[in-house]
Amino acid sequence: MTRVTYIIYRIVYGLVKLFYPKTEVLGAEKLPADACIIVANHAQMNGPIVGQLYYPRKRLIWCAAQMQKLKEVPAYAYRDFWSGKPRSVRWLYKILSYIIAPLSVCIFNNADVIPVYHDSRVINTFRQTVKALEEGTDIIIFPEKLEKENHILYAFQENFVDVAKLYYKRTGKRVAFVPMYLAPALRQAHIGSAVYFDPDTPIREERARICRQMHDAITGMAEDLPLHTVVPYENMPKRCYPQNRGEA
Repeated sequence: MTRVTYIIYRIVYGLVKLFYPKTEVLGAEKLPADACIIVANHAQMNGPIVGQLYYPRKRLIWCAAQMQKLKEVPAYAYRDFWSGKPRSVRWLYKILSYIIAPLSVCIFNNADVIPVYHDSRVINTFRQTVKALEEGTDIIIFPEKLEKENHILYAFQENFVDVAKLYYKRTGKRVAFVPMYLAPALRQAHIGSAVYFDPDTPIREERARICRQMHDAITGMAEDLPLHTVVPYENMPKRCYPQNRGEA
């Protein structure tokens, strides 16, 4: 990226840090000594913002590769952020998806991210992730998809677990997956206990086990906190946001 786009990114970064509520990260003492993979609820844009601004260790954040490409931003942004808006105003959000495209490219090509692909290029995502882990950098992943699971979380895309298999093959080490719950209403992020990849178990079983343990841990942390509004993965009217002790 050019120096101009980097300067714009730093200005945006400074403004977000100035105006976004300061978030306290609790439970950092539970992080393993070695680099790990943080699995967190997306909480719409709150997850990436908190990860970028307030996560206490060196980190890279998984980011949809489409957000780095000018021609791909509009379709992805509209589908992922605004397709659930009332039909009467969808035209406005389609226009907005084109307006934000240059800013998105500027931000996501300068922020601390690893682009995530959903085709054969995913191997590049995995290789960059393994390299970062080897260098002592934590990885933050927001694996939710548009499939509601409970009042806290949507279901997880499970294939992110496969990076642990490649990491073990390269290093002989079992990487830790660590749950993190983001509670924007409380201005807090809570880190839970690590779960380690088991290379002796079939990968399909490991995907299911790790995702279930991460899902249960994040849900449990959320339910144990004082009553608050949960920011869901899906973009919806704020009046529809659930409570952390709502009906599962």
